[in-house]
Amino acid sequence: MNYSNLGHTDISVSRICLGSMTWGEQNSESEAHTQLAMAREMGVNFIDTAEMYSVPSRQETYGESERIIGNWLRKTGCREELVIATKVVGPCSDWMPYIRNANTRLDRANIRAAVEDSLRRLQTEYIDLYQTHWPERKTNYFGQLGYEHHAETGLTAIEDTLFALSELVEEGKIRAVGVSNETPWGVKKYLAQATTHNRIVSIQNPYNLLNRSFEVGLAEMAMRDAVGLLAYSPLGFGVLTGKYLTNVQDKSARLNLPKFKRFTRYTNPIPARATKKYAQIAQKYELDAGQMALAYINQRPFVTSTIIGCTTVTQLKKNIESEKLRLPEEVVKAIESIHKQHPNPAP
Repeated sequence: MNYSNLGHTDISVSRICLGSMTWGEQNSESEAHTQLAMAREMGVNFIDTAEMYSVPSRQETYGESERIIGNWLRKTGCREELVIATKVVGPCSDWMPYIRNANTRLDRANIRAAVEDSLRRLQTEYIDLYQTHWPERKTNYFGQLGYEHHAETGLTAIEDTLFALSELVEEGKIRAVGVSNETPWGVKKYLAQATTHNRIVSIQNPYNLLNRSFEVGLAEMAMRDAVGLLAYSPLGFGVLTGKYLTNVQDKSARLNLPKFKRFTRYTNPIPARATKKYAQIAQKYELDAGQMALAYINQRPFVTSTIIGCTTVTQLKKNIESEKLRLPEEVVKAIESIHKQHPNPAP
């Protein structure tokens, strides 16, 4: 396993990060603990979660993924060996009103309340990387490619968000600050307002063969300003493994479950055409399609770590092993050719 530092810090994270989005929903606590143990044995030291997880979000499972991780940390006593990342939600009163009584602005009071709750669920005294899950302002994220301007008033200033986070750094409750689902404008503002204690060190955005929109604007910032990408959905909810291209569908596969039917970002006919072509490249060069897709992400210079999420330990092992795979130049050229024909079909 290779490792990279988070931004300008000395926090070393594995190039593969274990995501926990569906623990407590699609995976039981026992299954999650088995995944954590295997990932640790294979060199993964980076675990990503969020206060709102499990997904799909429900009041009954709010905070469940953090709680599962916390129980494992207590049981194994390996907290100091790991880098734990979690996130505070942005505005979500219309779809998650049960979080802090529908008051989820990125202000000091909400951030401090969220951190204390996450520390309690994780059963730890500090969080290594604390991230804003999405902006307070309305902008283009969660699959929206084009920008539509909204003249909003009363927003929490990014400067105030950063001040609240810097207080927590100074208190030792968090070690580093990151953002998620951000735009170039947002990253620029965070960097411009930063001090030594609250300079963002990472950005967690979607990045995969079907969605390379990060390369437009953000990749250069990631390289020049040391705000590395933590790539989520690197397999497009499993679509890039090719398993949804077959006529015989696995009823246990995530996107075949009724509770995930609303996640259509990667399953409509447009990305399906590109996925089929990527699968053909993998077949031609005798590669596993999922590992090829992950290896492409792993090799990008602006990526600090690739966040994988798995249902089974078989999938987990295969995905972690992708970090060892280095794609030959001819495979990369073939991938780039498909990208030019089908640019960002699932932004």
